[in-house]
Amino acid sequence: MAKASNNIAMYLNVIFVVSLLLVITVESRSLLDSIVRGNSPPVCDEVVDVKIGDTCFEVATIFNLTTEFFDAINPNLNCTALFVGQWLCIDGSVLN
Repeated sequence: MAKASNNIAMYLNVIFVVSLLLVITVESRSLLDSIVRGNSPPVCDEVVDVKIGDTCFEVATIFNLTTEFFDAINPNLNCTALFVGQWLCIDGSVLN
């Protein structure tokens, strides 16, 4: 019984390591693609925190931002899953 448990643990460890390597490989390719294309991450100069009922569109409108610029300075933001206290960038720059 102990040998079977050890084998299961070994297989789970191998699966974990392979999964970790795949994640690292995908993320490094994304970073490398950005560097090769010369894209820099956005620079955020000012943030606000999400209040109850806020939407991305409303925040962009309040701070006189176009939706394109708002999206560019908040590149990984999921506007359908905002949560209270989340920080949104409202001023910054996007360098290419």
